[in-house]
Amino acid sequence: MRGRFLGSMITVAIVAAAAGAVGTMFVTGTPGQAQNQAQTQTPGQPQAARPPATVGGKPNFSGIWQANNEANWDLQAHAALPAAVTQQGVYPYDYARVPAAPVLALGAAGAVPGSLGVVQGDGQIPYKPEALAKKRENAQNWIDRDPELKCYLPGIPRAMYMPFPFQITQSTNKIHIAYEFSNTARTIHLDKVEGPPDDTWMGHSVGHWDGNTLVVDVTNFNDRSWFDRAGNYHSEALHLTERFTQMSPDVIWYEVTIEDPNVFTKPWKIAMPLYRRAEPNMQLLEFRCNEFVEEFMYGSLRKQQLVKHWEGETMTVDITRKVPPGDAFYAWYGR
Repeated sequence: MRGRFLGSMITVAIVAAAAGAVGTMFVTGTPGQAQNQAQTQTPGQPQAARPPATVGGKPNFSGIWQANNEANWDLQAHAALPAAVTQQGVYPYDYARVPAAPVLALGAAGAVPGSLGVVQGDGQIPYKPEALAKKRENAQNWIDRDPELKCYLPGIPRAMYMPFPFQITQSTNKIHIAYEFSNTARTIHLDKVEGPPDDTWMGHSVGHWDGNTLVVDVTNFNDRSWFDRAGNYHSEALHLTERFTQMSPDVIWYEVTIEDPNVFTKPWKIAMPLYRRAEPNMQLLEFRCNEFVEEFMYGSLRKQQLVKHWEGETMTVDITRKVPPGDAFYAWYGR
């Protein structure tokens, strides 16, 4: 776990060094950029360090970025909900559902914010009928099935719009993206490389420039990541085409065309802006959630249950651990 984080940071350092070396020969500034920055800076406020405008004549995306939307909850448009896990209320209508027992104590903090959605066109995801049934089943079993809750690698494109920042370090032939969630990373190859030996959570990213737009072809996924907390999913046949277009020095327009003939009837697209984090001292911090979820995932392996009772002023919560029938890991551990 710590090794994965250190490995990612070492890669960032190497790519950053390469970008610096390239910068000596290739980096140029946009005319008037320094003047515009000075005009927009608030008097008395320290200005965040801004990378050079270009690398090798192409827009320089280096920096720390973050999406500001509700896509990680649900890619599609949705009304606000009382919780991610609900049950029938007094009346048998969807609008009258109430938080289910696992999240009841969270109150408003456990609610789902509404969203206009990021799915382009008619706003619908073109699932095959049997795949749509599985998506709905995923949503009903969110706590058990969402990889995010287990701190698994988020996959692409989900890593781009989770509520965590990520850092881009760009050179002329590699672009490295380090993500705060789970301390994961990926490299976009702008040169010819061999494909990976196996399918992975984050896929294999190969990019090229279409004018000033970075186009990234992402393949070689496994089928274990989700698109969001609503149960939207894919198979190992997932193929993404990402497009990064600079709208301004502080905004990237991010588009993804999603194809998966095993799950969807046709390609579909999501799009959103990504914003530069402008704090002068901004940096990625550790979010080593593997440690945070150990009790959630493996507490049932203890001889004596550790987390089993909580009592507040208005509520008492008792936890009973349950091992799924035929759980291979539990059977192996108990030998």
